[in-house]
Amino acid sequence: MKFGVTIFPTDYSISPVELARAAEERGFESLWFPDHTHVPVSRRTPYPGGGDLPKEYHDTLDPFVALGAAAAVTERLRLGTAIALMVERDPIVLAKEGATIDQISGGRFMLGIGGGWNVEEMENHGTDAARRWKLLRERTEAVKAIWTESKAEYHGEFVDFDPIYQWPKPVQKPHPPVLVGGGSPGTLKRVVRYGDGWMPIASVPREAFLAQLAELRQLAEQRGRGPLPVSAWGARAQPEVIEQFAEAGVERCIFLLPPAGAEEVLPLLDERAKLVQQFP
Repeated sequence: MKFGVTIFPTDYSISPVELARAAEERGFESLWFPDHTHVPVSRRTPYPGGGDLPKEYHDTLDPFVALGAAAAVTERLRLGTAIALMVERDPIVLAKEGATIDQISGGRFMLGIGGGWNVEEMENHGTDAARRWKLLRERTEAVKAIWTESKAEYHGEFVDFDPIYQWPKPVQKPHPPVLVGGGSPGTLKRVVRYGDGWMPIASVPREAFLAQLAELRQLAEQRGRGPLPVSAWGARAQPEVIEQFAEAGVERCIFLLPPAGAEEVLPLLDERAKLVQQFP
């Protein structure tokens, strides 16, 4: 089992640099940052978690810039987006950002992706929420093409460009792993079609989660793919939960930290580190 931490990095929380150093010192495998370019004032789209939208959603730093800072002060810690809203980002620019982080870090970048949930946020980027899943696929495939081909091109309904040069390429070959987030009915098919792993929200009831894991294995076999790694985002820091996930074949547990200062986050990180030591 691998263990990572995630946080909404803000101007009032522990800095990405300090958190990255602390996470690596305590033996965590990975650090993950979320992605919201902005949050519309309109609350037409309800928050999936219920109630008011937490303030940190519209305060979070850009994940790629923050991960670059974290990469510069660490040596072993893997660094990822959890998740990058591909439906709100230009794929050519994102490919450059991801390859840059992979170069700076010496091959430690992971791209977690998703389609998002805030309809108004997508609309501000010119995205039709009803068609975001096809857009997500095309942009993901385009990024992979840019990462792996010397003269990359892509021709889809939403993404269309003739051969381009873009260097440097990522250190990792063939490219950094792409983990598809989400738990909607079509998510597992997306994981198998163009993902290198699945990143579900760990709060799903255990029975439903185990059923999804079984379905993922079946779908992967049908497409001639081997077992795909699963990273449980927001896993509860409880031994029994981790044991259940390990038995079910989950590869990575990612603990959510509050968007608070070092005086609150570092003691929590210490507690999580003690728990991790129970699962060598």
